Amino acid sequence: MLNDDDQEFKLVNGEFFVDRDATLFSYIMDFLRTLQVSLPTDFSDYQRLQREAEFYELYPLADLLSQEHLLKPRLEILEVHFSLQEMQAFFRIFGSCSTTVKTLAEQISVFTGQQSGQSWNSPFPSQKPLVPLPLERPSHHDMVFQCGTDYSAGDQFVARYVSIKPDNRKLINGTNVLGLLLDTLLKDGFRLISTRTVSSEEKVECYGFERMKRPASLTVMVNQTPGSSGAAQAKRNQVQKGK
Repeated sequence: MLNDDDQEFKLVNGEFFVDRDATLFSYIMDFLRTLQVSLPTDFSDYQRLQREAEFYELYPLADLLSQEHLLKPRLEILEVHFSLQEMQAFFRIFGSCSTTVKTLAEQISVFTGQQSGQSWNSPFPSQKPLVPLPLERPSHHDMVFQCGTDYSAGDQFVARYVSIKPDNRKLINGTNVLGLLLDTLLKDGFRLISTRTVSSEEKVECYGFERMKRPASLTVMVNQTPGSSGAAQAKRNQVQKGK
């Protein structure tokens, strides 16, 4: 460029002018300064940015941008199975993304305690301390829990309450828990696509959700090889993609 051998670079009024995309150049500069680049969630010009990276000979960046299967949004599926039996409600949640199921499991808490028969249907927990119960996780892609009351001995009932963060209430009514769970999923970006009865005899209902997941950010990190003259000679050693 300095020797005037590269026709892509022109000297205009004493300054070098590069006739390339000015908007995408901010990502090129970001990469040259830090050897990494972070893209916004709504970014879609991967092919154009790849061409810019190739022009500036930033091959580690161009290589990643060429892998479209890593960059496209993915469809995430979630199903909620709900069964109401006498004074108990049973929930089973299946998800195609284990990370989402894990995050949801961290939001849901189940508590148990005993109540007398005269107060089992009270909408509020008894004054006795409630004991937290772990959620059942049959696999990384599902979870099982229940709420309501179950007859124990004498006039005592075992009560199970469910709490879903950020809501602080402890709910015992299965219909109320279902409503809070569906509302939580909708606020998290899922949309309800189907409702169906899985088993009319066992009264099992299924609610199907889907969500398009885009990478929160895309970061390329490389180390320069010894003796390299700049980022054009950089060698990629790590690729991180936001989930």
